[in-house]
Amino acid sequence: MISVDIGKKIKALRTSQNLTLKELSEKTHLSTGFLSQLERGLTTVDTNSLEHIAEALQVDLSHFFPMTKSNARCVVRSYEREIFQIENSHYIHYYLTNDMENKDLLPRLVEVLPTREEELSLPYNHEGEEFIYVLEGILSLTMEGETQDLFPGDCAHIDSTLNHNWSNNTNKVVKLLIINTPNAFKKSRKSKTL
Repeated sequence: MISVDIGKKIKALRTSQNLTLKELSEKTHLSTGFLSQLERGLTTVDTNSLEHIAEALQVDLSHFFPMTKSNARCVVRSYEREIFQIENSHYIHYYLTNDMENKDLLPRLVEVLPTREEELSLPYNHEGEEFIYVLEGILSLTMEGETQDLFPGDCAHIDSTLNHNWSNNTNKVVKLLIINTPNAFKKSRKSKTL
């Protein structure tokens, strides 16, 4: 599972740099309990938090992800698509590129499983833009406290710095095409020259 692999890599980097969990916590502003669970593969991590961890451990974000596919291929066949992340048992992420490290856009297919009201996530924000296209099901999109339902064929292009979130308040799976910019996995120019 990817979260277990990420956790092992974080622990290996942290221990090789003689950092305690408390010191990593101070550098990343993430709790020691969360970091401990993450290192043991007991929880998932969002891209923004993982980016803070990568920065604190002085590696590229891409260090934590297997890049087994050939970067020379621009086509991803439906049968080649792999689950990249399962987040909070509600979101299944598939990345739709063979070249996450060198592209400006990050395209994803996301399956949003039904969510009970008590499990709804809090709105969040992050750098960049987000384009959402509903392929199947009904998505509830919350922007700055206002919620709208998006149906198949509906889309939203949002400024990600605004508080937002989305959920599935139905009893069927919702499928979305999402494109983010900037791509947090893109290698920085600085790291390419090192």
